[in-house]
Amino acid sequence: MSEKRIELPAGISVRDLSTKLKVSPIDIIKKLMANGVMASINQMVDFDTSAIVAAEFGWDAVPESADEEEVLESGELPLWRQKIASEKDGDLKSRAPVVTILGHVDHGKTSLLDAIRQTEVAAGEAGGITQHIGAYQVEKEGRLITFLDTPGHAAFTAMRARGAQGADIVVLVVAADDGVMPQTKEAIAHAKAARVPIIVALNKIDRPNANPDRVKQQLAEQELVPDDWGGDTTVVPVSAKQKTGIEDLLTAILLVSDASDIRANPQGKVMGTIIEAQLEKAKGVLATLLVQNGTLKNGDVVVAGTAHGRLKAMFDYRGKPVQKAGPSTPVRVMGMTEVPSAGDVFEVFANEKTARDVVSKRLEVLKEQNISSKMSLEDLFAKFKAGEVKELRLILKADVQGSLEPVMKEVNSLSTGEIAIKVIYAETGNIGENDVMLASASKAIIVGFNVQADVSARRLAEAEGVSIRLYDIIYRLTEDIEKALKGMLQPAFTETVTGKASVLAVFPVSKVGKIAGCRVLEGEIRRNGKVRMYRGTDLVYQGEISSLKHEKDDVREVRHGFECGINLKNFNDVEVGDIIECYTLEKSA
Repeated sequence: MSEKRIELPAGISVRDLSTKLKVSPIDIIKKLMANGVMASINQMVDFDTSAIVAAEFGWDAVPESADEEEVLESGELPLWRQKIASEKDGDLKSRAPVVTILGHVDHGKTSLLDAIRQTEVAAGEAGGITQHIGAYQVEKEGRLITFLDTPGHAAFTAMRARGAQGADIVVLVVAADDGVMPQTKEAIAHAKAARVPIIVALNKIDRPNANPDRVKQQLAEQELVPDDWGGDTTVVPVSAKQKTGIEDLLTAILLVSDASDIRANPQGKVMGTIIEAQLEKAKGVLATLLVQNGTLKNGDVVVAGTAHGRLKAMFDYRGKPVQKAGPSTPVRVMGMTEVPSAGDVFEVFANEKTARDVVSKRLEVLKEQNISSKMSLEDLFAKFKAGEVKELRLILKADVQGSLEPVMKEVNSLSTGEIAIKVIYAETGNIGENDVMLASASKAIIVGFNVQADVSARRLAEAEGVSIRLYDIIYRLTEDIEKALKGMLQPAFTETVTGKASVLAVFPVSKVGKIAGCRVLEGEIRRNGKVRMYRGTDLVYQGEISSLKHEKDDVREVRHGFECGINLKNFNDVEVGDIIECYTLEKSA
């Protein structure tokens, strides 16, 4: 047994574990990957997992026997909980419980929320799976309950974890005809890591093949012993479809809330959690905030992570304008200068100068913490030649499964006797933050085929020094990898979007084809630039401009606010409303 002894809590984030073990977070993520656990730097892991990792670094881990004050000092509680715990007891008032709905896909999480708030969200979701995190409030016996609607698909595990950490109570939805499934176990782990009470909603109880006793046995095996079996886990039979048992569930939530002593100081330090955020053209940055202490007011200066701004407008969950929001209240706000990350803690500062100073210091810390060296395809050959690297690690993302399989086959066929190509992860969909974290931990390169990288993923890739390369032709993808292996890869190109134009009318011209009559919405359209044309969210053309005219003159560029005629090379399927995006490619330094 190791001589080094360390106390670890029941749940701890990867970042905090790295601090305790005095090693890099990337090294922690590598060890977790080696043990089959995929985790981001902010994700919580349970004691058993953290103990295994600690042992690999020569530590003997034992469970922490800390009281609430010791836990507070060690920083294991979420930041907003630490602030509330530091408030004077006499200033604390009861607040609405914040509840998150977790569980396996198709077990009825969104349908249960529909039954609770009498809306039809599930009917409008693609495939019936929730694609975002929303926040809603309902009233029961004159008291409010705030619900976080977290997604149920495996691809959104990280978002689900954040939902559990921001909640006071977890409602675990389990289908009575299906039982405890892999994602159910994941949800239980997240809830336990966040140290919040769990209420089980036994859904689909109306199904003829429902077997509640079998499900209760499975729950007991996961250390969630039902109260009618002598345990302390409340199990409420419900049917989202028949809308039965809903009142019992809400009553159970209020009872657990009363037992949990959920309080906050409405007059104290204002802080809470970012639930979701995105950039909209007409409105700028829109963010959903969950206030967890203090009272947020319209006009307050807010800092969340490295984003900040003075709030210009606030709306409640129904979309109605509000001037202030107390504890446990979700609000939609406008005024942030950039898009904050979901899960970030926000705080209110006295003025914008102070906010800018705080953000500046955080950016400096992030820069210092950037411990990953950039690994590009261009760098690899030098390392191969020096004998430092014998394996090229790739993360492949493609638009559809039909594209992913042939790309993997082509890439794997490039392996040589001396250098192996290892695809450590391959999946469909756009490149996201989890892909970047995985690449950073494993020193891999992300290769995308017919996909885009999310804005947040690009930002994280820049910070972590991860190379992302995007392709739309398979032979160019394989050619670049082959050249890298042979040391002949040309410098990478950096893409710069110069402008966007909207198609207002389409004019057929003999011997030329169709001319798109456009207005430049932003930047400038350049004759020598490359273009992409979008119809809604679909990319319908990528190529070059054949001709660019302003009135009757051929021009080299047309700037913002002016109208122009654009003829696309070898393409005539232009429609009114299409968006043409112009960009240039420049060799990277």
